[in-house]
Amino acid sequence: MDNLNKTMKFNIEEAQNENIKNVLSNVYKTLEERGYNPVNQIVGYLQSGDPAFIPRHNEARNQIRHIERDEIMEVLVKSYITRELNE
Repeated sequence: MDNLNKTMKFNIEEAQNENIKNVLSNVYKTLEERGYNPVNQIVGYLQSGDPAFIPRHNEARNQIRHIERDEIMEVLVKSYITRELNE
């Protein structure tokens, strides 16, 4: 009940990043299921913008097309750098 008296804080950037991570996870798993090299396919999509690199299976193509490619790259770079700095 004490939480009802507190103001909740919502961070839109964190929510967007979490959505991008969930989409990338689905795309990666879908590519694996279909027998593709997920890294190569995702890189191909990010470089070209051609959605044909991503299968329609599991709504992967529709999901990834709703996110700007530069936003995907930003999340990937941030995740990589954060992980490298923490090791």
